Amino acid sequence: MAHTQGFGRRYIKAFFKGFFVAVPMTVTFLDRVACVARVEGASMQPSLNPGGRQASDVVLLNHWSIRNYDVQRGDIVSLVTEMDLSLVLLNFLFYILRSPRNPEQKIIKRVIALEGDIIKTIGYKKKYVKVPHGHIWVEGDHHGHSFDSNAFGPVSLGLLHARATHILWPPKRWQKLQPILPPERKPLQREQE
Repeated sequence: MAHTQGFGRRYIKAFFKGFFVAVPMTVTFLDRVACVARVEGASMQPSLNPGGRQASDVVLLNHWSIRNYDVQRGDIVSLVTEMDLSLVLLNFLFYILRSPRNPEQKIIKRVIALEGDIIKTIGYKKKYVKVPHGHIWVEGDHHGHSFDSNAFGPVSLGLLHARATHILWPPKRWQKLQPILPPERKPLQREQE
């Protein structure tokens, strides 16, 4: 009986030791390197969720690739206003992406313009906007159904959270996401540095 109790204690001790190492390492990996996220809604159709509500795409979000805020026009990026560690732990695989205006709304958009670019807007309060230093202009691919910079303006690079690099699910849509900028959304002018 004493031998069984000793084995049980060793097992519990090893479990907790592993748990207290694995959880911080996993959270750090999900926060700094990569995670996966489900994309819902029509704002990025046809690039993401082409089937509408029937099937949501699951994408790989690469945090490491944007650590220096190095993005290019056409990248699909996630934006976030705050990180809630408890939500990360509860949603172990699926990171929460938040909107710049509404922290309850998840957001993933395409980079249309970088700092210094002059962009013709679609329904924004100004017809033309020069993207300020330290900001980007983001839009959904489905213009009529997207809450994006045309609603809330340029987005601070500090809200940049990750770059969507691959579609992981459903299997028939496995692919690497290429940076594509629709010709009609190219910046009108680039400020000379």
